[in-house]
Amino acid sequence: MDHCIYCKIIKGELPSYTIYEDDNFKAILDIFPSSLGHTLIIPKHHYQGLFDLGEKESKEIINFSKKIAGVLKEVLGCDGMNILQNNGQAAGQTVFHYHMHLIPRYENDTINMGWKPLEPTQEELKLTLDKIKSAIK
Repeated sequence: MDHCIYCKIIKGELPSYTIYEDDNFKAILDIFPSSLGHTLIIPKHHYQGLFDLGEKESKEIINFSKKIAGVLKEVLGCDGMNILQNNGQAAGQTVFHYHMHLIPRYENDTINMGWKPLEPTQEELKLTLDKIKSAIK
């Protein structure tokens, strides 16, 4: 992917604050962090999003992320962590190379994740539940 910023980082064409890497993944500090220590987990193979990952890759990225998240928690002493991944422009994805965010959180931080809860009716919840359950194999 010639125009992918993360592919360029993986190839060493662009600099990064690399925390750790193995044969399949790279963990780097986000240069526009939500909190200090905000880390991106990036596969070395280009996948546009979650739906492009195979089962093996999905398991591997979770295990890699858990390892890095544990180190962040230990070293930074954070009280919690947001672990998130956006898929598609409507979900806030801006770089279309799969990546996971590890965002250290503290009891009194002022980070606003921007989520505004809905207040669905019981009927709306039930209809949604039935629709989803009927599609699971």
